Amino acid sequence: MVQFALTVVRHGETRYNREKILQGQGVDEPLSEIGFKQAAAAGEFLSNVKFTHVFSSDLMRTKQTTARILEKSRFCKEATVKYDRRLRERKYGIAEGKPLGELRALAKAAGEQCPNFTPSGGETLDQVKLRAQSFFEFLCQLVLDEAGQKELPTSGIKDSGLEAFQTSPLGSNYGLDRNSDSVAQTLDANILVVSHGAYMRNMFTYFVVDLECTLPAGLSRSELNSVSPNTGISHFIINVEEGAKGINSTIKCICINLHDHLAKVTGST
Repeated sequence: MVQFALTVVRHGETRYNREKILQGQGVDEPLSEIGFKQAAAAGEFLSNVKFTHVFSSDLMRTKQTTARILEKSRFCKEATVKYDRRLRERKYGIAEGKPLGELRALAKAAGEQCPNFTPSGGETLDQVKLRAQSFFEFLCQLVLDEAGQKELPTSGIKDSGLEAFQTSPLGSNYGLDRNSDSVAQTLDANILVVSHGAYMRNMFTYFVVDLECTLPAGLSRSELNSVSPNTGISHFIINVEEGAKGINSTIKCICINLHDHLAKVTGST
């Protein structure tokens, strides 16, 4: 069995986020001034984490967020970022570039409600989930393959990069400490993913519904179903092994949509 940590961060704010205009895949807005500050704040919070792999959506707002996070890193400034189309935001078809209210009006006219409604040319929730499933299975196979090619580390949590989550003032939010059974004594990978709000909500639903992810005590259903704030941070510990019928995985959610790092960013909500 191998174990890895997965940290998922939503991109920073864009002007369209603030104006509640749908971007999806067809509208590729850069970060706003606030968005760059949010990304820097997330980077500072994660600055002591030694990520072994970094993945990002290939859209501009996620690329800029990833770059700003890595700029603040003590260990990963020169990390190679792999851009993956599977991490793109949900495609909203004819609703892209239009106010969120227009999507709701289209849904109402069709006798449906958001987010289940799919505008013409857009992706269904099941299609987004399939992208998330494909990417997650790719990560699991990647870690399994790499673990099989190298000797496992022997120095435990410190070398894994999770030391930051223990020593950070916000470390208690992650439920991690040296006496906790939340994390085994070694990690085979520590992965950063930067993506989008609707995509992340679908990914987390896949984790909980399909993979029966263990959730933090006290997490409400509304929190789980809500869209992450810009640069919200979610963190998972994943165990993976090869089974007779393929890859088996178990997931423990340490936190979801954490945004304490935004407290000092002017204009953030």
